Amino acid sequence: MGHTNSILRKRSVAKKKIIELVDHSDQVIVIHYSCESFYERPDGSSPRVTSIAVRHLETGQTISFSIHQVAERHKYNVDELDRHYNELEKMMLGEFYKYVKTHQNFRWVHWNMRDVNYGFAAIAHRYRVLGSNPTEIDESKLFDLAQLLIDLFGAKYINHPRLISLVNKNKITKQNFLEGKEEAEAFKNKQYVKLHQSTLRKVDIIANILQQANSGMLVTNATWKDLYGPYPQSIWEFIQEKWWIGLLLLLIGVVSDLLGFINIFK
Repeated sequence: MGHTNSILRKRSVAKKKIIELVDHSDQVIVIHYSCESFYERPDGSSPRVTSIAVRHLETGQTISFSIHQVAERHKYNVDELDRHYNELEKMMLGEFYKYVKTHQNFRWVHWNMRDVNYGFAAIAHRYRVLGSNPTEIDESKLFDLAQLLIDLFGAKYINHPRLISLVNKNKITKQNFLEGKEEAEAFKNKQYVKLHQSTLRKVDIIANILQQANSGMLVTNATWKDLYGPYPQSIWEFIQEKWWIGLLLLLIGVVSDLLGFINIFK
């Protein structure tokens, strides 16, 4: 019983957060980024960032910060990127943190950007390594959509890897989408434009998934038990969610009372 209550509480909190994010979409930024592979790094160095995309949820306007764009502005060709990477990356992250500074009070929606391997902390660490101080975003402003969906639908709601599985399940376009191994390969091959396009596609996908989750249109593998638990109070939770069922039950009650009243006078 306690476990079911815990599931329902998590689900309720997650649902409220998703509703609030979409209701205040004018104050929501969706973010995603690509970087050098953070696996197989025997020297312990931090993975270099290649591109960051930020999307305003309400307008859909997307701004990107990418290594190849900075290089182009400073007249470096792709073959020169390795020799000047740190310099160009520092410029790129500097531009990103200028954007952060003007959007610190926004809500930031992301996908698994939670730690120093991959996340806001990883980007900040990289900027410090390059000799600058990042603008911090308060943790209360960060919303991990990947975790919210687990709280909302249960851990088994979709197969791993979850993002691409959701894309396939919901028939969302995945043009330019690169999976983890493909991104690592693209970085090795200096295909920075390809990485940038993948980042842009993913930030668009994350915004799409958020909006579909809010509208109740997101298709998952979640079962009734995953969503509501096995106990009777789960039925009440379901009825509360589906307003039309409540209305139908009310109408049935009214009709039943009316028929009972008519039978008195027969």
